[in-house]
Amino acid sequence: MLLVPLFWGGSFSTAEHVITEIPPLVAATIRFGLAGLLLLLLVTVRSEWNLQGLKTNWKGLVIISLTGIFGYNALFFVALHYTSAINGSLIIATMPLFVSLGAILFFKEAWNGKLGISLALSFIGVVLVITKGSLERLASLSFNEGDLLFIGALLCGVVYSLVGKKVVKDVSPVFATAVMTLLGSIFLGFSSIPEGGWEMVPEMSIQGWMEMAYMVVCGTLIGYIIFNLGVHQIGASKASIYLNLTPIVTSLLSVWLYGASLTWSLFAGLLFVLAGVCLATIQPSRSSTQFFNEMHAVKK
Repeated sequence: MLLVPLFWGGSFSTAEHVITEIPPLVAATIRFGLAGLLLLLLVTVRSEWNLQGLKTNWKGLVIISLTGIFGYNALFFVALHYTSAINGSLIIATMPLFVSLGAILFFKEAWNGKLGISLALSFIGVVLVITKGSLERLASLSFNEGDLLFIGALLCGVVYSLVGKKVVKDVSPVFATAVMTLLGSIFLGFSSIPEGGWEMVPEMSIQGWMEMAYMVVCGTLIGYIIFNLGVHQIGASKASIYLNLTPIVTSLLSVWLYGASLTWSLFAGLLFVLAGVCLATIQPSRSSTQFFNEMHAVKK
């Protein structure tokens, strides 16, 4: 799961340049269309076709395609034209909280104090990174139509995370990801027609195609498979906490690749997020648990 924010954070950085060469919806269509075809090839090679699972879960697959691929990405990229990435990052950073609440309400996932503290620590870390540790920067945030689009993207991400848990329970994560990316790319393709810009694709630079290849292979092909597998194995609540690392990774990549400065707020935010992730996911070893039980018995 640690690879998911690494790949998705890198995808945000590369997408920022790609959409300067071609329109956002065209870029998203190419990204998920190519990834879907590669996944379809992988499913065929591994003989993971599951027509019965497809027939049984087609409604769920359509929902996660509309939300996780089409809705989230379309709203996210269009919103960037109307508001700042700071506002958007702060809104999207609340996703783990809403996913956890949804998982508790609809899927009866267990809630405990440790999970609550981990969510709080992770959220504090994300806010520190986004606001650069400045209360004035946080207070000066203003909200507009772009922020409403980001809220729509947030809701799509929450629905995708929750519904995906049910879908990947009955079919393999690779097969589910292949179907959802192909369906999502079809929805994105139709939505890109009014915007136009397909004639600009042949004029893309080598750098643009390299960045697109990274988004296809790492950000989509590998990233979505791992996330779906993580939701299946550890639950939506714990899996969503890892998403708090995404803006951290994006900031660190900016430091490494684009010469941005490593500030105290970035370092402190990273520590908070890592503390939250570790608290939620690391279980005490059997030997240490046995030790504390024995000590408790001795005291009695």
